[in-house]
Amino acid sequence: MYCSQLELSLRRIKGKMIDKRLQIAEPVASEFKQFEVDFARAIHSETPLLQSAIKQVLCSNGKHIRPLLLLLTAKVCGKPTKTTQDAAVIIETLHTTTLIHDDVVDETKQRRGIPSLNAIYDNRIAVLTGDYMFAGTVLNAVETGNIIIIKIIARVCRELSEGEVMQIDNAEKHSLNEDDYLRMIRKKTATLISACSEIGAISVNAPSETVSKCRLFGEYLGYCFQIKDDIFDYYDDVNIGKPTGNDIREGKITLPLLYALKNAPEEERSFYIEIINNQIFTSENTTALINFAKQYCGIEYAEKRLLEYKQKAVEIINNFPESEARNSLLMLADYFSERTN
Repeated sequence: MYCSQLELSLRRIKGKMIDKRLQIAEPVASEFKQFEVDFARAIHSETPLLQSAIKQVLCSNGKHIRPLLLLLTAKVCGKPTKTTQDAAVIIETLHTTTLIHDDVVDETKQRRGIPSLNAIYDNRIAVLTGDYMFAGTVLNAVETGNIIIIKIIARVCRELSEGEVMQIDNAEKHSLNEDDYLRMIRKKTATLISACSEIGAISVNAPSETVSKCRLFGEYLGYCFQIKDDIFDYYDDVNIGKPTGNDIREGKITLPLLYALKNAPEEERSFYIEIINNQIFTSENTTALINFAKQYCGIEYAEKRLLEYKQKAVEIINNFPESEARNSLLMLADYFSERTN
């Protein structure tokens, strides 16, 4: 018996956030429960070592926000189908693949305070486990028989890879351009979240205009998610699951720091650009960069941009007929902008 993902999520969230998560999932509670069963079955392996790694993934995996978004979008557009259920598994399998591979690329040893797969085993087992899950993603997509869904998954895979390479390139070149940053997070994060809402609509045969609106809704949520994630880097909180300043130490210049560098006096700006260009990311310099971003309102600016994207997402969903699923999508938009980990 594997660890229930919903149970693991509930352990990590306290008070109102627990109630909100349950409330968000309520319109698709039965579909979500079936998803958990299907997901565990889809990634099962008869190879003992591989299955051991998969069990670790199941017990340390996240909150399954992406399949929840897919299920809710399908519900707001119609009645969820078997294709909807299959697509929820495909999306989460692909997302899990990217997390495993990202941890290897970034040499991450913990995710949300739990040891990563490459830390427990090694890079070989982690990469091969990710490859196994990716193969399952492709196989399950083909088995839907829906060429549109297959094309979306293929497109997302390509854009995710491009986004990760763009992030590495931006870090090595010390890109200080907000447009480059936004292009990178669109490919790295927003493209997969956008695919969730797009495929959710497609799975219930929604009209093309509705599908386009759902795709855009997901993209806006993706921007919210990544900007919020980047803000976390500037605060020390054990619930977040990654050390403060981790992005900066890796040369990732995100929105709060980009804004501060753009608006600080030239002399002070030059001082910090020199640190970035020479990659002098000592503990003292990392702390100084964090404080610099805060001093020149980088956090406030990032929060402002996040709320702009959230408002765009909300405007789209508000045009859908009143329903429990629509209300849950609005609450999900709140969660994306208010989450604490």
